[in-house]
Amino acid sequence: MRVFSDLQNLPVFKNPVLTIGSFDGVHGGHRHILDQIIAMARERDGESIVITFDPHPRTVLRPDDQQFATLSTRAEKTALLESCGVDNLVFVPFTPEFAALSAQAYVEEFLVQKFHPACIVIGYDHRFGNNREGDIAFLRDAARQYRQAEKNEYQGFEVVEIPAQLINDITVSSSKIRRALESADIQGANRLLSRNFLFSGIVEKGNQIGRTIGFPTANIALTDPWKIRLPQGIYAAKAWLGLPGRPGVESYGAMLYIGDRPTLPGEGKRVIEANLLNFEGDLYGKTLFVEVLDFIRPDKKLPDLEALRQQIQSDQVQIEAVLAAHNNTANPEPLPQNNRDAAADPKVAIVILNYNTRKHLETYLPSVIRYSPGARIIVADNGSPDDSVAFLQREYPTQVEVIALKNNYGFAQGYNEALKQVKAEIYVILNSDVEVSPGWMEPVLDAMRRDPAIGVAQPKILAWRDRKRFEYAGASGGWIDALGYPFCRGRIFSHSEEDRGQYDTPQACFWASGAAFFIRAELYHRFEGFDGDYFAHNEEIDLCWRLKRAGYGVWCFPQSVVWHLGGGTLEYENPRKTFLNFRNSLFSLLKNESVSGLLLLIPARLVLDGVAGVRFLLKGQFRSIWAIVRAHFSFYRQLPVMLEKRRRAAEIIENARIGPYDRRGILPGSIVWKHYAMRVKEFGELEG
Repeated sequence: MRVFSDLQNLPVFKNPVLTIGSFDGVHGGHRHILDQIIAMARERDGESIVITFDPHPRTVLRPDDQQFATLSTRAEKTALLESCGVDNLVFVPFTPEFAALSAQAYVEEFLVQKFHPACIVIGYDHRFGNNREGDIAFLRDAARQYRQAEKNEYQGFEVVEIPAQLINDITVSSSKIRRALESADIQGANRLLSRNFLFSGIVEKGNQIGRTIGFPTANIALTDPWKIRLPQGIYAAKAWLGLPGRPGVESYGAMLYIGDRPTLPGEGKRVIEANLLNFEGDLYGKTLFVEVLDFIRPDKKLPDLEALRQQIQSDQVQIEAVLAAHNNTANPEPLPQNNRDAAADPKVAIVILNYNTRKHLETYLPSVIRYSPGARIIVADNGSPDDSVAFLQREYPTQVEVIALKNNYGFAQGYNEALKQVKAEIYVILNSDVEVSPGWMEPVLDAMRRDPAIGVAQPKILAWRDRKRFEYAGASGGWIDALGYPFCRGRIFSHSEEDRGQYDTPQACFWASGAAFFIRAELYHRFEGFDGDYFAHNEEIDLCWRLKRAGYGVWCFPQSVVWHLGGGTLEYENPRKTFLNFRNSLFSLLKNESVSGLLLLIPARLVLDGVAGVRFLLKGQFRSIWAIVRAHFSFYRQLPVMLEKRRRAAEIIENARIGPYDRRGILPGSIVWKHYAMRVKEFGELEG
């Protein structure tokens, strides 16, 4: 990561995607935004930039506010942002003169002239310029003016709004973190931070009393007067002799003391002292970075130095136990990692099937690692000709397991082959082009643990490129109509709705999206997994259908949110995808519908698929018309095979049955008629 603080000497950035903010503490909410700008920069073959301010604007605009305290200093923020994978960090000197810039000057003279951004990612409530006159609407208007300007080599910038919910969550999290730290709730603060609380300071010479009782300490002087102070007491900690995580920087377990040393006569000055376990050497004048792991006890006055020595020995036993639990001596990284050795839960396995999509792994895998603590993360490579496997083994040797399949088995059979090698209670089948959010697994897993009748579930799936809109593949739960045509709560055919929270209630549906598909491993194998003859597309609908016939439920839990790029292997209107969708939906009907139902459904589908062909004709998509024709010929050609699969599925279903056919998620009538003839575009209109 490059770091800049001189605005007069900035380089020329390549297709920069930038965000602006204080990023105080760089906690979990911030990392969600950072993941987004990093991914967007990679999509544009550009650079990510974080613009922040030093000193914090509040210390300049309200210098008398004694209640204000920051969660991170400049050096700490640098280390934390670097660990997130940001390409460039720019510290803007915040002065009264900078604060006095008009909104117009802020955009033209600061943002455009200094950075030439391709995209600016900011919060809905971001304000800038003198008297906070600029806002996101002002910025969007400026973006339009640049795009429309003639004879201008600079083509302007895109403005991406960070949703209000995320901004509010960040604000609430920051407040909760401060309250937790002020009450010495270190574990609570660290959970909110998604890392260990960090502070830094310079080691100064003290009165060296610790040496006389066998516990020499480093006296740490904080260099930032605005840094938040922890309450007095004894803490378990880890001390770094330089920026955490940098190559060659050593770390040591530490006993941390904060207080006014009531046992020592004539004291009374508050100090911060750290005894570095198993360290020998001189620390004077060096900067220590201290991660705080847990609170041990409050400070207290003791009768004499011998009593103090004995108390420190007792504290050391507790602190070493905490250090062992945190696996500090074996973990070289100070910031959140998916450390399976320390916190692995073999009951949950996230399995990502990859074929020739290293670019997706680079972009989306970091969020899966960061926000899936405790789960095994497995990438099953489907015989990729690119260097996906080498990339994974080089970049994620401990965080990600790799299953290297010899051939490209397709999506359906590829998962079947991979999952034969994975032991778990819950499989999370995840596309390689899915970005996940903090806490994304818990709502789904909690529900499945409470209700054993839930066989399959999915999160809410939003579009990665348009993050306020439902994504085509799954949205807020999959449905089918009486003719077997699939659609979603939030997406009917090609019309995807804006997510306004209208489908945030958990709901039983008919099918769950294969983009983010939670299933009980025992059921996956008992029902013989996906149908490999599908190759890809609709295989999840078929599997859900079989499970529902046996009485199992399929649910969507929208409290869990992911973003799906979509079309990562085939674009949605690709003729190959058209062929697979039309053929495989016929396969699913044949395998799962009653004989009497099929006598009506197959002729009806033949007619309606013909109508779909006419629509493709009117749009000039002649290859898609031929794809529908080939789909029907392929279906009829494979009738004997599918009829045998129908018989086998019925046998498995009867042996595994836990209740009657769960028909929730089936729309009476035709979604084709309702959408194209009655102009129904939104799922809510169907419910009404």
